[in-house]
Amino acid sequence: MDRIAKYLLINAVCLWLCWTPNQSRAQASNDLPDAPGQMARPAVDTTTGVPQREATWRSLPGDFLHDQKDLWTFPLRLVKGRNLVPTLLVVGGTVGLIYADPHDMPYFRRHEKNLDDVNDVFDPMITTGEVIALPVGLLAAGYIRHDDREVNTALLAAEAYGDSVVVNLAMKAITRRQRPSDIAPNGDYSDTFFNGGKSPFKGSSFPSGHSTAVWSVATVVAERYRHRGKPWIPVLSYTLATAISFSRITESAHFPSDVWLGSALGFSIAKYQTLKPR
Repeated sequence: MDRIAKYLLINAVCLWLCWTPNQSRAQASNDLPDAPGQMARPAVDTTTGVPQREATWRSLPGDFLHDQKDLWTFPLRLVKGRNLVPTLLVVGGTVGLIYADPHDMPYFRRHEKNLDDVNDVFDPMITTGEVIALPVGLLAAGYIRHDDREVNTALLAAEAYGDSVVVNLAMKAITRRQRPSDIAPNGDYSDTFFNGGKSPFKGSSFPSGHSTAVWSVATVVAERYRHRGKPWIPVLSYTLATAISFSRITESAHFPSDVWLGSALGFSIAKYQTLKPR
């Protein structure tokens, strides 16, 4: 199977996710209004009874600013003992993987050519396109099928993407870690922080931007439909996120610790901030 065929296959999977989760038109509670910003924002999903929040075009800028305020004041809540255990798990896992990176990364560099076919499928530009295609596809499907839940899910996915990417870029700008590909295959992988490029968009490795982005979008899709009788949607969403994240290691674009923290950021920000009922 050549690279184009593999790319089309992944696109088909994304389109499947975009079109299949919705309720039928007969089951939809209301048609979309002419002004999406006027849609109601119920605190509880009327189908499942699960507390959820909704997003609209009008509310999106304010919601994003609200999220950023909560995210950047998170250390203040942490000092008060809130969310201490999960934070320690993420930090502990990151520290452990940073310690192991110089020992693990040479293995992936030596075996990189063995995974050329896999890496072709998850080329950086392709995976970026796939991450963006999922909320865009949901948005288009929602308007075409008059399903306001799909539109809301697409807006929440975009919000989660923005929420997590801002934090990711700030961390990249501070840590400026070298990428594995910037180091000779037999070089020293132990002194990588504060040695990378100055740009957080390209030259900084920690944490993985692709992992953060794909986990934020996948988490929104998975959580929005996990209680609606379609358990395969979370499985497929998280499987795709895991595959894209792991490919960042096999392509020598990131260390395992970069991917771990990036994935944790995307998942936790989407689940516990963007999707938090308001």
